[in-house]
Amino acid sequence: MGDNFINRLKGDKVIWVIVIALSLISIAAVYSSSSSLAFREDRSTFFYLMKQLRFVIMGLTTLYICSRIPLGWYRFISYLGMALSIGLLIATVLIGSKINDAERWITIFGVSFQPSEIAKITTMLYLAKVLEDHKFETFKEFAIWVVAPLGIVLLLILNGSASTALVLGGLSFLVLIVAGIKTSHLVKSAGIATGLIALVFLLHITIGVFPRIATMISRIKNFTNEKQIEENLTSQEKQRVLDKTFQADMAKIAIASSNGIGKGPGKSTQRYVLPHPYSDFIYSIIVEEWGLGGGIVILMLYLWFLYRCIAIARGCTKIFSAITVIGLGLLITSQAMLHILVNVSILPVTGHTLPLISLGGTSLIIMSSAFGIILAVSRSVENSKCITQPQSTDKLPEGEEALEL
Repeated sequence: MGDNFINRLKGDKVIWVIVIALSLISIAAVYSSSSSLAFREDRSTFFYLMKQLRFVIMGLTTLYICSRIPLGWYRFISYLGMALSIGLLIATVLIGSKINDAERWITIFGVSFQPSEIAKITTMLYLAKVLEDHKFETFKEFAIWVVAPLGIVLLLILNGSASTALVLGGLSFLVLIVAGIKTSHLVKSAGIATGLIALVFLLHITIGVFPRIATMISRIKNFTNEKQIEENLTSQEKQRVLDKTFQADMAKIAIASSNGIGKGPGKSTQRYVLPHPYSDFIYSIIVEEWGLGGGIVILMLYLWFLYRCIAIARGCTKIFSAITVIGLGLLITSQAMLHILVNVSILPVTGHTLPLISLGGTSLIIMSSAFGIILAVSRSVENSKCITQPQSTDKLPEGEEALEL
């Protein structure tokens, strides 16, 4: 019955399997890791289980809808989506809600969300469309259509999250390299970006603009100084540093206490002391309970997903389709890798959640739409193969012909 269900789904079957696997893991992991949250808010863990189940269902519904939308519609909304994202980011700077001293959230009609999450997806769609529409023979054209809009988005995101801005900027540059943009254009863009970063630091130092820069610097300092605590500091100074590195330290203890085989589902102890075990540090809880094997399975699912995205992109005949899949695939996988690397103490704390697994809300639904767009492209690739290499004389369903690669 499971095989028949998967076969009825349109698009890459492997990605569908990965999505369903991540969703099931999410329900189990959030149910276990939300104990401390339930205690603080005087609720039962069953409440958060049902809450996550609702969001997972909403996310899968959004994913399915996005997978059924013809690519022509994504082409049509790419420019509008970029403009809308810039507008929402500006609104976040002006009237955004502060959570953890960061202006990242905005509330519209009672729904709170992070515009930066939407901006990440619309930026990739915009780059895919603009790279399809323009050859960029001159740097002036490239600066107008790529450098300026991208710079505006990154600066606005930087106000709420330095790590998100850096990651999106790096991924965008990688996408431009993959797209075959002239090396001279890339070098000039890198020079402009370097100058812009220097200006941002100068503005922060002189007049305090971009407060998240201070947070980023503090986290990097805490991360790099952590190994020198016993040797160079007094007892009071040690405690202050330990307070700043508390989350990372508790995540390390969670992973170390698993002893490789795990404590068993629902038997985590660090979920009671980690500040955000159900979101920012859910991977460490998974390893603590399910062992090294569970952690490797999660890692391989995301790498397998990226491999399938590359395979889909290679089958595309249009620039928009290929860049969309590569851009969104890298976006999802890089966020997962950042989360994992932070949880195993290879990188300083960034606050990135684990896609489709961490306790969700609007962020889970928005990320689900990115998976859905990738599946829309893969469905289009499948339909193209049916058109160019028909297996029978059966007529394609109405509307399928409109799906362009």
